[in-house]
Amino acid sequence: MKTVSDYFGSLVFDDRVMKATLPAKVYASLKKTIDEGTELDISVANAVATAMKDWAVSRGATHYTHWFQPLTGITAEKHDSFITPSPDGGVIMEFSGKELIKGEPDASSFPNGGLRATFEARGYTAWDPTSYAFIKGKTLCIPTAFCSYSGHALDKKTPLLRSMEALNKQALRILKLFGSDSVKRVTSYVGPEQEYFLITQEMYDQRPDLRFTGRTLFGAKPPKGQEMDDHYFGVIKPRVAAFMEELNEELWKLGILAKTEHNEVAPAQHELAPIYTTTNIATDHNQLTMEIMQKVASKHGLVCLLHEKPFAGVNGNGKHNNWSIATDAGQNLLSPGETPYENAQFLLFLCAVIKAVDDYQDLLRISVATAGNDHRLGANEAPPAVVSMFLGDELNAVLEAIETNTPYNGTEKTQMKLGVDVLPKFNRDTTDRNRTSPFAFTGNKFEFRMLGSSNSIACANIMLNSAVAESLKIYADRLEKAEDFETALHEMIRKTIKDHKHIIFNGNGYDEGWIREATETRGLLNYRTTADCMPHLLDQKNVDMLTSHGVFTEAELHSRCEIMLENYCKTILIEANTMVDMAQTQIIPSIESFVADLAATATAKKALDPALACSYETGIVRKLSALTDRIGVKAEELKDAALSLDHAEDIIVQSAMIRDTVLGLMGELRVACDEAETLTSKKYWPFPVYADLLFGVK
Repeated sequence: MKTVSDYFGSLVFDDRVMKATLPAKVYASLKKTIDEGTELDISVANAVATAMKDWAVSRGATHYTHWFQPLTGITAEKHDSFITPSPDGGVIMEFSGKELIKGEPDASSFPNGGLRATFEARGYTAWDPTSYAFIKGKTLCIPTAFCSYSGHALDKKTPLLRSMEALNKQALRILKLFGSDSVKRVTSYVGPEQEYFLITQEMYDQRPDLRFTGRTLFGAKPPKGQEMDDHYFGVIKPRVAAFMEELNEELWKLGILAKTEHNEVAPAQHELAPIYTTTNIATDHNQLTMEIMQKVASKHGLVCLLHEKPFAGVNGNGKHNNWSIATDAGQNLLSPGETPYENAQFLLFLCAVIKAVDDYQDLLRISVATAGNDHRLGANEAPPAVVSMFLGDELNAVLEAIETNTPYNGTEKTQMKLGVDVLPKFNRDTTDRNRTSPFAFTGNKFEFRMLGSSNSIACANIMLNSAVAESLKIYADRLEKAEDFETALHEMIRKTIKDHKHIIFNGNGYDEGWIREATETRGLLNYRTTADCMPHLLDQKNVDMLTSHGVFTEAELHSRCEIMLENYCKTILIEANTMVDMAQTQIIPSIESFVADLAATATAKKALDPALACSYETGIVRKLSALTDRIGVKAEELKDAALSLDHAEDIIVQSAMIRDTVLGLMGELRVACDEAETLTSKKYWPFPVYADLLFGVK
């Protein structure tokens, strides 16, 4: 019987395979390119291509594809076979370095935000050697970057790699000041926790809203939701356990470090968490994880819902982005050590993150902004839309002592005593965790909790890497010129604490009082919707910072603002049109059928006994008749509002119209339909209700 270690990474052209199949000189040259960013020689590319093809073909692959991440939010691939005609009428299997390095997909059909004219089709994919190739089905997938004919990035991978390089450059400057001359590279690492729902395929197929939008647009609260907290970490149901078992196996074959699985808070909700890896590989792996979750679920007669809010009234899906930075020697630069007060290097990197989060809180909010995630943020289940940081008692005390120039006495380790002799004794952590904080320090990393479950993690990490790189650049510029390094370092840390401590909040982020304090007293930003925050991507300070580090060009930033707002508007417009269609063609006819039968029953009862004229049935008929009229009116109002969007002068105006009008009308239509659901016999209701969806997987 094969163990996990036998097949882990078996579908990946990883370092083990490269070392075994490549000539020593080729392997050494490729490793130098990967580790140090040196230019790739075409002769090396040819040798790698041949080895990669032979390895893939031996595992049943017949095609290859440049696998990339366009601005659609999902991955893209165009498959080409390895076959080349031979003179004798047969075929040979070939794959060249040129084919490995460059591909030419059509760039005009992907979102570009005005960077390309519709008739200009040429685009390029370029091999990313820092991310291993892998086999999916019968296709060799080669991770690549994607750009236009004019060189503009049309994907999420390219800016992510640029942001990682910006962080590396500035962090090396800081480490050199501390005497760490041997460090050659600093890399950001991420471990994204992925939440998801599982429902039956049969019920999914009966819900147009789930099929078209990924979430339920209608649905009354069931008798039981998550009130009892009995699903969280509960026993995993056999059907779900079988899904998780196969999911793990498929992920492990692809070298994806799936580690933790458990039931989440809401019924039918679950979570998968991986071990940390470099941010670019973690991004690739998370995209693959979401894809494979959905494929494996289908094999088990299930559907995996990754929408941020598939069900009202219960928790939605987030994706916690655990972020840290480390050197090529394995030193975690956000590890405080035993004596954080004396660890000046750690304190400077900590301050760089504090300054980055405060200075660019708008960019962090923008990086997680989608129509789906707007439903989560601030909904008493996820962090609020206000960005703040949690550091915990120990680090707070350290920073306070530095700011006030007072002695720091340290935090005593408390031994946990559980009152039972046979139970092991252990030391309590010096600080608790804060699950309501958008950006929480958790020992040697930060957990950015605002990401939505269906989002690529690239956007958040681009902004985080870039903002921290800017803080480090400012520090390095000053410290490199300082006459007395120690004095300048202390004053810089002290000034950062004083200037940016308003971003630090260790209390309950769900408390309405905190939102008032954050905005009215501390001056923090509160962008509740995508329409509110996205235009601020183009604020001059943000453009200046992102372009100065070479993460984006100004044209690329304008394109992304346009694309994200377009996605927001299109998403909600699809939802609005789906609601109108369901209300008019399914919900109203179903209610009317039920009302007709109820009215017939009421008439029959009255004929038997005139005293029964004011029967139960008559009361329900009156209520449902009024609701039917209301649903009809609200559906027409929503339809008219959706049509009026065509007259908006630009995408910013259109997004504001959606925020101010369309969303409110959608809410009003839903309220009426959900009330009608509670009064209509289940036999007549046209699709599965929440009680079926949330508790249907056995």
